[in-house]
Amino acid sequence: MLTSIFACSDTNVISNKNISNKNANKQGDNQISIHTNEHETSDSLNQGKPVVYQLFTRLYGNKNTANVPWGTIDENGVGKFNDITVTALASIKALGTSHVWYTGVPHHAVINDYTEFGISNDDPDVVKGRAGSPYAVKDYYNVNPDLAEDPNQRLEEFEALISRTHEAGMKVIIDIVPNHVARRYESLSMPEGHSNFGENDDTTVTYARDNNFYYVVDEPFQVPTSPDYKPLGGEQHALLDGKFEEFPAKWTGNGARAPKPDINDWYETVKINYGVKPDGSYDFPTLPAEYANLSYQQHAAFWADKSLPNSWYKFRDIAHYWLDKGVDGFRYDMAEMVPVEFWSFLNSSIKQKRPDAFLLAEVYQPSKYRDYLHSGKMDYLYDKVGFYDTLKAIMQGRGKVSDLVSVHDDVADIASHMLHFLENHDEQRIASPDFTGDAEKGKPALAVSALISSAPTLLYFGQDVGEDGSEETGFGDPTRTTIFDYAGVPAHQRFMNNGKFDAGQSTEEEKVLHSFYKDVMNIAATHSAINGRYKSLHALNLSEKDSAYSEQQFAFVREENDQGFIVIANFSDNASGPISLIVPASAIKASGNNLSLKPLLSHKGITLEQEGANYRAIMTLDALETKVFAF
Repeated sequence: MLTSIFACSDTNVISNKNISNKNANKQGDNQISIHTNEHETSDSLNQGKPVVYQLFTRLYGNKNTANVPWGTIDENGVGKFNDITVTALASIKALGTSHVWYTGVPHHAVINDYTEFGISNDDPDVVKGRAGSPYAVKDYYNVNPDLAEDPNQRLEEFEALISRTHEAGMKVIIDIVPNHVARRYESLSMPEGHSNFGENDDTTVTYARDNNFYYVVDEPFQVPTSPDYKPLGGEQHALLDGKFEEFPAKWTGNGARAPKPDINDWYETVKINYGVKPDGSYDFPTLPAEYANLSYQQHAAFWADKSLPNSWYKFRDIAHYWLDKGVDGFRYDMAEMVPVEFWSFLNSSIKQKRPDAFLLAEVYQPSKYRDYLHSGKMDYLYDKVGFYDTLKAIMQGRGKVSDLVSVHDDVADIASHMLHFLENHDEQRIASPDFTGDAEKGKPALAVSALISSAPTLLYFGQDVGEDGSEETGFGDPTRTTIFDYAGVPAHQRFMNNGKFDAGQSTEEEKVLHSFYKDVMNIAATHSAINGRYKSLHALNLSEKDSAYSEQQFAFVREENDQGFIVIANFSDNASGPISLIVPASAIKASGNNLSLKPLLSHKGITLEQEGANYRAIMTLDALETKVFAF
């Protein structure tokens, strides 16, 4: 989650207690399973790995190209649920997609006036951008009114989109943001018998177990200030006065405890209390270490007779509400800022209801990965700090493939649970000058990240056509496509072609890039060997003296039941060769003098010739070329 003007780091976060996981199960890379449910048909199931398409709902269908900095919804336009048509979904499915992550769906704080629909106005002093942060949720039981043709029917319009997505053979993921909510949370749509966050809090104390928030007792909240930032770009607004009424002040979402947060704090949000005391100790039962090896059913049984903080039940009810609406899973924002025990409680309750639910967590601390997977019962975590960061350095010409092999080996026991991505809403666009400046440099990285592991691969909308995130739209700096303002996304809009989703206005370069993405992602989504055995060929080929193979190339194998594929990717801007590709016979379970390999991308096949215990082929690679051979 990126919610500050600059990249945020938090020094005041309540820390989670680490749970010993020495006896955690070692789950190999070939043990992932693809579940089915009532929404799937037999022809919709991927034979390979899950592919998640992140669709930023506010931006995706927007046809307006004005891109006025700090532009209003009327000036810059907005995408709607209804813009995500059957045709749009077919184009998403064509990328091998199994799950669509609709980002920005829960009703968050916005600037638009929806008072005629019974929705209170939000104060620009505590809203980031013109359109608001999707991670400052105001009402968990409804959806963003900006996204509906008729705000009175906004929930029904989203339910119709869920149905369309299922009919297109894909599942639906939405965000749950457990660590924080909007500064003024106010659910109008919660079911009978529920209460708003903070409604029953004792505000005379900093902390109580069943309070939903933490308080700065007897101190009013003060809006943060900065000479470099003006809400709405300095425009006049009836509510924009440098003040926001909140007494007593609540702790800010990133854990900052001052009544006046810093401008780089997540000041538009307030932190949720899960029964973690201000000193970091726990006010709830800890999960015994042996539960890292136990099933979700046993986790659910452990919590069944426990008295737990009120916030735990609130988020359980929210998750179950959306499951009942047809949502198939969740992406959990900043999951590492919430205790592992809560995740055990929540996720085991979800799995009891929907065993096939897709549960993805944003976690950036490698030391906590196994806790959140085994004890927290997550399905998948971001592989950012290891795989993405290392791959980014290679793409920028400052890293070594050997380092990528090493960080992948570091998570070998959990590799099938470590989701790979090259872009998402928090990260720079590949084509941004601050990343590589060239979408072509993402091609070998895509092949490697998508095909090295059976874990899901995430694609961000516009990534497949080289969107560069260069628009100056308001809050924050370009290089990342805005998540705070109304905007059109040019390369995606050219592909969208006024709703035809046929690349009708795309450049030739964008069309070629999109075709490459389709080819690679369909290998990942359909080839059964993606779930088989992985073996790096890098060290062996790097040791070959009479070969141009270097730290800018990466070769590896995936094999299952004596068939599979070999990938060799060139990260160099220059053609490379001659390369002597060496493949151990044991890696492909082959015997005989020669072995013909068929191409899976737009290149020629090769013949491997046996030399003792290895096979060898001589080849060249064009600049940034990837070859994938089937055996």
